[in-house]
Amino acid sequence: MVSHTPVAKSGPKAWIVFGILCCFPTVTIATEPLRARLTEPDEVLDRCDADQGILLAGNEVLSAEGAMSEPTTDQLIQQRLANLEAQLNGLQQNLEFGTLTPGRLRSTDMPPVTTKSSAPTYPNARLTGFFQLDAGTFTQSGGNQTQFGTVPNDMGFRRARLAAAGDVARNVSYMLELDFATAGRPSFVDVWLDVHEIPLFGNIRVGQWRHPFGMENLTSARELTFLERPTGFALAPFREPGIGFHNLNQSQTITWAGSVYSAVADAWGNTYGNKGMGTAFRLTALPVYKSEGRRLLHLGFDHSFQVPGNAGWTYRSRAEYNGPAGKSMSQSSPGGANGGGSGGDVPFFFNTGPLFFDQANLVNFELAGVYDSLHWQTELTWNFVDFGGTTVTIPAAYAQAGYFLTGEVRPYKKMAGVLSRIKPLRPFGHEGGLGAWEVAVRYSYINTNPIVPFQPAAPAAPQTGVAPIPWGGALNDVTCGLNWYLNSYTKLQLNYIVSNINRGGTSSSLSTIAARAQLDF
Repeated sequence: MVSHTPVAKSGPKAWIVFGILCCFPTVTIATEPLRARLTEPDEVLDRCDADQGILLAGNEVLSAEGAMSEPTTDQLIQQRLANLEAQLNGLQQNLEFGTLTPGRLRSTDMPPVTTKSSAPTYPNARLTGFFQLDAGTFTQSGGNQTQFGTVPNDMGFRRARLAAAGDVARNVSYMLELDFATAGRPSFVDVWLDVHEIPLFGNIRVGQWRHPFGMENLTSARELTFLERPTGFALAPFREPGIGFHNLNQSQTITWAGSVYSAVADAWGNTYGNKGMGTAFRLTALPVYKSEGRRLLHLGFDHSFQVPGNAGWTYRSRAEYNGPAGKSMSQSSPGGANGGGSGGDVPFFFNTGPLFFDQANLVNFELAGVYDSLHWQTELTWNFVDFGGTTVTIPAAYAQAGYFLTGEVRPYKKMAGVLSRIKPLRPFGHEGGLGAWEVAVRYSYINTNPIVPFQPAAPAAPQTGVAPIPWGGALNDVTCGLNWYLNSYTKLQLNYIVSNINRGGTSSSLSTIAARAQLDF
């Protein structure tokens, strides 16, 4: 007969202690600072899984020996493990989404918050930002160089922005964005507060922001298909201080927004004296939205009412390449940046100078779509300017299309009614990925020459030694683009722009090769 040395059985209490000791590393992690908890969430999850397996094995032994007299203990341990796993999943989601309240239209200059991983705390904030480094080289026709002077090659920062966005209460959100590349260094960009859940209006916004007019105008500078917006952008209201509202229907297929603004703000969002005022209104619809956005059709209508102040109202633009911020000169000159064209600035190839009209009514129609890897959009704009009972029309239009060679589909941002950012299917450097590659083309047009008879100011020279040129101008641009999205936050762009200008009855041309490196977060 074989004798056995007696072994003491482990009771339920011993197994409970063993389970707590096994989970002890996880518990200590939960007491560390947030930064430590976020370092290795996957490793902690693996540890929880391993601990859970040990506990289950122990419970099977107890069941076999008939020693498990308290089944509720196992349930408590299992619940504890599930809670810890849920907390770690929440921490992982916080890395991507933060604790900002989802489902709010903050700005297309920051990624949307769409997932609520935990209850938001107030006040809260998310840091976001981006920079764009541009370089351009130019080839001018003889007539263009004679009329506008020499346009020097350039390289510098087009934008360099930092922003904080968040909520101070359940129904109040904000954004504070500064640009370190433009005139104010820093300058105010989007600086506003939103009050939500307002009857009839939905959301009320006060501050400085991009007023509701135009699809491309409201597309984030981070997400533009080309380096700059089309020529008709010069007519529309953009960032000015004011008050407005925005809302959408429950299915997010219709949006509407309106605002009243004070015109011609300085670099810090200020206006002094009577500089004019305006209103803006936008209505969009999404009649087709299939296959999770792979097939869609967008429609939009916009209107803006403008009344100039004591300094008049000016419409002007470059040839779809602005270049870095350079030396500014008097607005009264019709040539380059703020009139000049020297100091490294690209000229304004059309420039109305300050106009003293009674009122102006802008109407704009939007049409856009996505069909798998192809996306396209077009807008038609007419500005009806009233000079003492005589109406002058300034027309503008553009059409553009882009196609992803690597199979991506451009998303649509329903809350804003614009096309959104690209996420490469295979980011560059990840498992042999090449990133996303896009080819694009655009044609744009504007003609401000009809206002010339109503501009009393004398012509002025764009540069010293260059003959004065008339106000106004018509501009036709054709742009070809190649975009490489290395990942969701890094983009390289190359544009070739052919510009044909008619200014004061003189036709000329300019060719631009421009490149951009962009990083955002």
